[in-house]
Amino acid sequence: MQWGDEGKGKIVDFLSEDADIICRFNGGNNAGHTLLIGKEKTVLHLIPSGILRRGKTAIIGNGVVIDPKVLLEEISTLEKNRVKVSPDNLIISSNAHVILPPYIDIDKEKGGSIGTTGRGIGPAYMAKAARTGLRMGQLAGKEAFKARHGGDYFYKEYAAYAEKLRPYVRNTPPYLWEALGRKNVLFEGAQGTLLDLDHGTYPYVTSSNCISGAIPSGLGIP
Repeated sequence: MQWGDEGKGKIVDFLSEDADIICRFNGGNNAGHTLLIGKEKTVLHLIPSGILRRGKTAIIGNGVVIDPKVLLEEISTLEKNRVKVSPDNLIISSNAHVILPPYIDIDKEKGGSIGTTGRGIGPAYMAKAARTGLRMGQLAGKEAFKARHGGDYFYKEYAAYAEKLRPYVRNTPPYLWEALGRKNVLFEGAQGTLLDLDHGTYPYVTSSNCISGAIPSGLGIP
């Protein structure tokens, strides 16, 4: 019952040792989980904490909003720290929504009064609710990108991101449905209960649901 920053990342890291699959179900790169394995300190903003452990699968669910540039930077940082990241241990939901540059601009311009991080999270969820957003599975499609963004200005940059991320993107619910019956699955959230969109200290909240009730919708599981 707090606002976040209470050590979730360390707890998830501890629990992930016994999990086969670790799933992120909400938020975006406004979250930051600081982990320590051995003497190595790693801060993750999008990728689930379990990616640091061998033999684990990390899933970014449909309830997460993704800045592709930030995600690729995070993958690059992990690889520089000798953490292997591949489609074998990182899966991204094709239905997760994309944070586009205009969303970041809007957030920086209008979000300061309620303490947003200015990273486009809120506007991305607004676009999702308004049915004008772009999903990860559509990121490579020029017409879908233009229809939702309104032009070619950012397309070349985002098409390059799409090409690099394409191997990681898939329909995650069937994978999880099958896994739930035979593997240990751990759910990793962002923020805290009092930042929940519906149950927090509204309007000083985040733009997603943070409580455990958000797990089914954020991952597409029962």
